[in-house]
Amino acid sequence: MSASAANGETANAQTSNAQTSNAQTSNAQRASYEIQGRTVTMPVEVRDASAATASYLVDADVARGFLPGSELDVLELLPGRAVLSVGCIDYRDNDLGDYNEISIAFFVRERSESKGFPVLGPIRDVVSGNVATYIHRLPVNQAFTCEAGCRIWGFPKVVNEIEIRSESGRVVCDWSIEGRPVFRFSTPRSGKRTLPDRTLVTYTHIEGVPHKTAFSSGSEGAGFGLGGAEIELGSHPIADEFRVLGLPKRALMTVWMEHMHGRFEAPQKLEP
Repeated sequence: MSASAANGETANAQTSNAQTSNAQTSNAQRASYEIQGRTVTMPVEVRDASAATASYLVDADVARGFLPGSELDVLELLPGRAVLSVGCIDYRDNDLGDYNEISIAFFVRERSESKGFPVLGPIRDVVSGNVATYIHRLPVNQAFTCEAGCRIWGFPKVVNEIEIRSESGRVVCDWSIEGRPVFRFSTPRSGKRTLPDRTLVTYTHIEGVPHKTAFSSGSEGAGFGLGGAEIELGSHPIADEFRVLGLPKRALMTVWMEHMHGRFEAPQKLEP
């Protein structure tokens, strides 16, 4: 076989592999799921929601105890200090319905990835919003989104009592389970900034297999602040997880998004 023929076959094989890969990606993006008699097609669109989040510095070794498996490690913003994110989201117009949600997550990285420059690298990533998360808890107050989130992405959704309201310029979120309070969380509700769309990654396990999901979001009416969040822990045993992590304490940063939009892609199996 001549060199030119061999090169031609190699190029054709590479083209075929690329086309196969693109087709697989396209098929994954168009995947659909039957949930409670309804068809959910990827990607899932969020057209309007509001969200309040606060970030806390917590002990990295304690935070590692909340991660499953060996694929992920916490992102240490400072030596020995990881980041816990607490958020409450009011989804008003979403492919999965109109519902309230609470997100308890840790900033993470894959252990196979380089740690980069100590301190400066993680701080740069956090400031630029280029960080991945592992969602530890994700309670919602509607059954359809609960089942969809669990089956499609492996999100740890459960149906709990979640109330989100506005009081004196703040958004207040109450989380209870069978009448026992987990926490009351609040942040300032103000902001005029526009956040451009950006794509992030979150990690989950589906039937014990690690996956990652890309999601994009942007917002109008966004505001940022140092500190500003308040969290009052309740009597439910889950509240003790926050106590172990050192909460209540001053938040590192708070973010409010008045009109958030976004898109969740199909989950992808994490490569070994």
